[in-house]
Amino acid sequence: MMIAVIGDSSCSPEEAKLAETVGELLAQQSVTIVCGGLGGVMEAVCRGAKSKGGLTVGILPGQDSSMANLWVDIPVVTGTGEARNVAVVKSAQAVIAIGGSYGTLSEIAYALKNKIPVIGLNTWSLSRNGQEDDSIIRVQNTAEAVDKAIFFANKGRRCEIATPQLPGLATTKKGRRVRNDVEGPHGVKRRSQ
Repeated sequence: MMIAVIGDSSCSPEEAKLAETVGELLAQQSVTIVCGGLGGVMEAVCRGAKSKGGLTVGILPGQDSSMANLWVDIPVVTGTGEARNVAVVKSAQAVIAIGGSYGTLSEIAYALKNKIPVIGLNTWSLSRNGQEDDSIIRVQNTAEAVDKAIFFANKGRRCEIATPQLPGLATTKKGRRVRNDVEGPHGVKRRSQ
C-alpha cells in the first residue's frame, strides 16, 4: 500500500512534527510513503518513516536525484517541475495533506479529481459557490489521519462522486464501466471491455 503525504517544502516546526509523526505511524503499519522528495513536510515524513524502518519514495521535480532529501529511499527523477504533483498523488491509494501552500492545493485538486481520498490535517478548506465543500476528510491528529488514510486505502474507496448508471453499462468491483449488453457468438450475452 502506498499513501502520499503532501505539504509545503518550507513548513512550520509544528507541521514538521506532525509530518514526522505521520511518517512514523505509517511505517509502523508497513505503508510505503510517496511524497515530492524535497524538504519541509516531505523531509519530515520521510525522516519519521525511516526512524521506524519504513520505505519512502520521492517523486522529484528536477533532473537530479541528489536533490532528494536524505531520507528518500527511492528517488524518482521526472524533470517535469510541478507537473510531478500528478505523479505523487496518482501513485497512492490515499493522500494525507499537512499544511501546505498552492503546490499542495494543486495536489489536493488532482487527488480529488481522480477520486483519491484526501485526509486533511491543518490544511486547506474548500468552498464552492459560498458553501463549504467537505471533499477533504478533516482530522484532528496524526493517529486519526493515518487510521483514516489506511482505512480508505484498504477499502479501495475513491471519493464518492455521483455517476449516472447508463443502460447497457455495468460497474465492476474495481469501479470500471463495462458494456453488459453485447451479444457474443450464438446469441450469448457477454461483457465486453
